[in-house]
Amino acid sequence: MEDNIVAVSSALGIGAISIIRLSGKEVISIVNSIFKGKDLNKVKSHTINYGYIIDEKKEIVDEVLVSIMKAPKTYTKEDVVEINCHGGIATTNKILEIILTKDIRLAEPGEFTKRAFLNGRIDLTESEAVMDLLESKTEKARKLALNSLQGKTFNMIEGFRYKIKDLLSRIEVNIDYPEYYDIEIVTIDKIKEEVSKMMEELQNIIKESKNTRIIKEGIDTLIIGKPNVGKSSILNRLLDEEKAIVTDIPGTTRDIIEGQVTLNGISLNIIDTAGIRKTKDQVEKIGVEKSLYLIDKADLVIVVLNGNDKLTREDQEILEKTKNKTTIVVINKNDIEEKIEKEKLKNYTLVSTNTNSDAGIKELKEKIIELFNLEQIETKDHYYLTNVRQISKAKEAYQKLIEVEEGIKNNLPIDMVEIDLKNCFDLLGEIIGKTYSDEIIDHLFENFCVGK
Repeated sequence: MEDNIVAVSSALGIGAISIIRLSGKEVISIVNSIFKGKDLNKVKSHTINYGYIIDEKKEIVDEVLVSIMKAPKTYTKEDVVEINCHGGIATTNKILEIILTKDIRLAEPGEFTKRAFLNGRIDLTESEAVMDLLESKTEKARKLALNSLQGKTFNMIEGFRYKIKDLLSRIEVNIDYPEYYDIEIVTIDKIKEEVSKMMEELQNIIKESKNTRIIKEGIDTLIIGKPNVGKSSILNRLLDEEKAIVTDIPGTTRDIIEGQVTLNGISLNIIDTAGIRKTKDQVEKIGVEKSLYLIDKADLVIVVLNGNDKLTREDQEILEKTKNKTTIVVINKNDIEEKIEKEKLKNYTLVSTNTNSDAGIKELKEKIIELFNLEQIETKDHYYLTNVRQISKAKEAYQKLIEVEEGIKNNLPIDMVEIDLKNCFDLLGEIIGKTYSDEIIDHLFENFCVGK
């Protein structure tokens, strides 16, 4: 991190301004060498300076405002310069081209935020929250990212780690100084009691984090059923637009069709799939296979059945494949004679609809709200774990607490129990970046956009 980096931090294209950001020990001098105006090496930190960018021939390239921010009170804790030039691809690229002739290189994706993390300005959860904030599609997702960015997730995990550290220190004192009578004796029963409380607290964090994942990523919703039962019509009704082609010809939908709608501030990521049936058509067959594969990935499966027909073997097979998923069964075509045997579906959440109106769509949305407790999510201030990486580490840490509990039951020596507690402490540290590997950090930041 000794080198200087530069990147365009605004979207390339026609606009009022473009922002070119630089970070590193020499960036002020670098910009000063191509700037016509005040001596940037002498201006105060956190000032905006008017002038011109000039090329190697001393010709003016653009009229600019240059922000000077000196370490350590910057985003990266290094010297940072931001050049605000006129928007436009040609102007922006020309200034970038001039800068890159100096002792500086183009920043990698997420490198500014990576430097902020490595220099200790933000923790790992805050780093991830930066990307979450950029990608948030709903107001709830924005607030969730902001909570993490403000350090609430870090404080929660660090507070939990403190309890483990405190218990470990007391165990160490008892092991190393057994001859002292004025120290607290940490008995096996005392360890068991405290670990039990920790398990309950960590389990609650993991449970609540399922809601934060829904807020951030939405509910992956799969619409599935036989051909020509009205799946595409239901997709169109939910989205309130003609997203999918609807015909009376079975097999019209051969590939997945995706759409998104916000429900109680939560995004429904809806996928309409190819109708499931045996077919010799190679294209349709691939679509059917993809439909079956997506069942395992979905948070919610909407199984659409034709209310005008009795349950078929294909219907039963579809229901069997979705039995372990959160499922709503939609009995479609309720505007014509009903023949389906509802008594065979008594264990399912049922909604009745038809393809000619919005009848039942409101009830379908209400059932989704009920199944995922979206009204409860509405009232909470979430700052729990927000992604798969964080939640998986929390689950690993929980498993270590289980091993501590089992070790106590099996009368393992206290120093063996202590190892599992330390492993739990380290795993929680990986969530917030107290402990990490270079490989994990590189993978995390490579998903950022360039210039952030």
